[in-house]
Amino acid sequence: MTTPAPAAASWPSVSTFPPTALSVVIPVYNEETWIGRSLAAVLDAGDRAGLQIEAVVVNDGSTDSTAKVVQEIAMSDPRVRLVSQANAGRMAARLTGAGAAHHPWMLLLDARVIVEPDALRWLVEHAPTEARVWCGHVEVETRGNLPAAFWDALTRIGWRTYLRSPRMVSFGADDFDLYPKGTTALLIERDYFTHLAESFESLYDVQHLASDDTRLLRRAASERRIWLSPDFSFTYHGKSGIRGFRRQAYFRGTTFVDSYLGQSRPLTIALLGATGVGFALAVTAIVKPAIGLPALALAWAAVPAAVAASGGRPRHVLAAAVMTPPFVALFGAGVLRGYGLAARAALRTRSSRTS
Repeated sequence: MTTPAPAAASWPSVSTFPPTALSVVIPVYNEETWIGRSLAAVLDAGDRAGLQIEAVVVNDGSTDSTAKVVQEIAMSDPRVRLVSQANAGRMAARLTGAGAAHHPWMLLLDARVIVEPDALRWLVEHAPTEARVWCGHVEVETRGNLPAAFWDALTRIGWRTYLRSPRMVSFGADDFDLYPKGTTALLIERDYFTHLAESFESLYDVQHLASDDTRLLRRAASERRIWLSPDFSFTYHGKSGIRGFRRQAYFRGTTFVDSYLGQSRPLTIALLGATGVGFALAVTAIVKPAIGLPALALAWAAVPAAVAASGGRPRHVLAAAVMTPPFVALFGAGVLRGYGLAARAALRTRSSRTS
């Protein structure tokens, strides 16, 4: 179980900023198609910025040719290193990469997140010296990918404060939930990340289902400001296809509970309230379909309307209209799984304390 995060603390910053060298840590699981492109982009961006770059790719038990692809790249470019481990999840892979990294500053990057050519140069030349944690400004490639457009549509609603007018901003614990954040493109001091990761606690005792970014970054925001800028930019290429969408929606429902339950009072209330309303609508649709079905249709129509009002493009609105019903069912199932995992962990903790 999670204990409340302490009040803002002063973590000792010993690394000068902006960095002159950078360790790029990329956890990978079955990314043979994307890892080469990701590496090429970040190495080129490092050259443009005049940075000394090392890229540590952590193969987290891939069953495809990911390791072979990285090994071939490493043979021709000594800046690239491959570290392999049995499948243990993204957080464990990142910690392995941090342990293998040599430079005090680290860029966490996912294989499908491609750094823009001048993003690192902008950071070196223009970032404020007090900015010690940076989340990348991530644009989602949505063309020809309806699931990716749907996920991007949801972010347009949740983070409209920033996405309707991207600009350089920083946020802390008070306004943490208003801004996009994640560890898919995160610049941070290596030792500080290790400190955050090692003190990370989940509501669950099944770690590969835990929220390994929102909880961690919420703790960071209580100690330091987190910075965003559209000039520190990346492009995310999401998986396509119904099977991937089904798995991702169910998984995100589970991690959403771990991200927000008990962490943010307004979002905790919203999460519990949405669960109750969703259950009530489902029951009403079965017991009194003349009332419940129109109510469900109205709730369905509200999502693309909200996307449009938040500045979504036509493809976002279309994706919201088409994919909201399966998303609600799958995400809702994931939320229920999250409640179950949290309750089980709480009962185990209570039992161990009383035994």
